[in-house]
Formats: sequence, C-alpha cells, structure tokens
Amino acid sequence: MRGSIIIVSFFVAGCLLAYGNLIPSWVLENKDLSFYALCLLMFCVGISLGKDPKILKSFKSLNLRLYLLPVATILGTLAGCAVVSVFLNWTTAECMAVGSGFGYYSLSSIFITEYKGAQLGTIALLSNITREIIALLFAPFFARYFGKLSPISVGGATTMDTTLSIILKFSGKEYMIVSVFHGFVTDFSVPFLVTLFCSL
Repeated sequence: MRGSIIIVSFFVAGCLLAYGNLIPSWVLENKDLSFYALCLLMFCVGISLGKDPKILKSFKSLNLRLYLLPVATILGTLAGCAVVSVFLNWTTAECMAVGSGFGYYSLSSIFITEYKGAQLGTIALLSNITREIIALLFAPFFARYFGKLSPISVGGATTMDTTLSIILKFSGKEYMIVSVFHGFVTDFSVPFLVTLFCSL
C-alpha cells in the first residue's frame, strides 16, 4: 500500500509541476525520456529476478495443475477487458492493453504512455493501482467466499511481492510457491502483452 501511495504521489507531483511550467523545456521536449526510464525499470526487474535463484528452483515442486492458474488469470482478465470495452470509448485492444498490466502499474503505464499517449497511460496507472489495492483490502473476502486461490488471481503480477504477505495470511503459507510462480509468470507477460495490444 505504501509503495502505491509513493508512486501516485510522484505522478501527481509530475502533473502539478508540468501544469505550473516548473519543469525545464528540454525535459518536456525529450520524447525518449520515458523510453530510458522503461529500460532502467526492465533492468531492475531483471536484477530482482536474477538475484534470487530460489524462485526458479521452487517452481519444480509445484503441482502441475497449479501451473494453469496464471494462464487462467491472464485469459480471464483479457476476457473481462474485452467485455468492458463494449461500454467504453476505447477500442478492445486498448482496454486489453490496460488490463495486461495485471497490477504492474509502473511498467505497464510507461509502455502504454509510450505507445498510446498520456491519457491512456494515466488510465493504465490508476486501474492497475486499483487492482493492487483491491487485492490488499479484499483478500480475506475473496479467500472466504471464492476459494484460497482467488486472492492470488486478483493480485495479478503483484503476488510475488507487494500482495504476497496478505495472501499468505488469508490463503495460507502452503500457497507461497503458487503465489510467487503466479506473480512471476504474469509479471513476465506484461511487456509482451501490453506491446502486442498497443500495436493492434
């Protein structure tokens, strides 16, 4: 939750500074700035995965049926986005690009801003932050009424870091490997799916 608040605070600060003409023109005119930020972010994601070999080793002990959970999360999210797009002024591909963030707001919003502009990028940021907050606040409700795997599916790409502790609390410690694997797969799929739907 704290991380989400910090990210949103930086976003709001950027909006206010740009609106008040307090940012140097060379920054505003540099169209490659978000691309460099994206490259740095992807580098950091690679470091976080590479520094912990236990994550990859733990996947070997996973039940074969549970490998399908991230696939179900991805397909369910995209199907939901396709249905919702009927009622919105955005195309199905744009809605699916936003949904393809799976709660990974920092990465997906940069990609979408780069490909589709600041307006859709802002929507991606807010919708993916909302997904993470829903996973944090309603994990006990989901676990009780929809099963122990439901908080993991709702958490999307956040289940191997920010929402992991709340998932372990309400789903049980036996779901730790499932949660980490789910987060790893959905996290890894974000740049590929977002760029795919942005290019359609």
